[in-house]
Amino acid sequence: MRRDDRGVDLHALTPAQRRLLAGVVLLCGLLVIGVPRLVHRDATRTAVPVLRPPRPARIASAKLVVYVSGAVRRPGLYRLSQGTRIDDAISLAGGATAKADLVAVNLAAPLADGEQIVVPLRGAAAAATRGAGPSPTAPLDLNSASLEQLDALPGIGPATAQKILDYRQAHGAFHSLEELDAVPGIGPARIEQLKGLVLP
Repeated sequence: MRRDDRGVDLHALTPAQRRLLAGVVLLCGLLVIGVPRLVHRDATRTAVPVLRPPRPARIASAKLVVYVSGAVRRPGLYRLSQGTRIDDAISLAGGATAKADLVAVNLAAPLADGEQIVVPLRGAAAAATRGAGPSPTAPLDLNSASLEQLDALPGIGPATAQKILDYRQAHGAFHSLEELDAVPGIGPARIEQLKGLVLP
């Protein structure tokens, strides 16, 4: 009598039962052999390559070039980072001298590329106020001028001088004389009158 490993009498099975048993055995064999290969192949096919994070690129910070002159210890050209203030430029130039009039300079004003910062001597602002304004050979810097210096300009009274200071505080340094047109109370005729007396 022939029995399988489980002790089943194969001769006692009907032909249909034998075919069914053979099919189950075959199916089990295919599953045992094929499933691991199939899983391995799918895993290989769907494997995601490991991505390395990109290295951060070095971003060169933009530099401003300004000229610091007047009552400072080391007048000259200096390079500063964006967002720095007039006070930073004066410090880089060795600081103000003992005779400097820092009250006449807006130390909090932001710097613009190509700007000239003039630190006046004490008494120079008062002399400019008493006179008719800056001379053509020494134009007044709009980005560092005090209220008194602006008030001394022709056609600029104390109210308009304050508007210039307010505009400079809100919008940063002036880059051209024509930007004064955005200040309330100053029009093209007044700008023409100020040419040669102020910079930039």
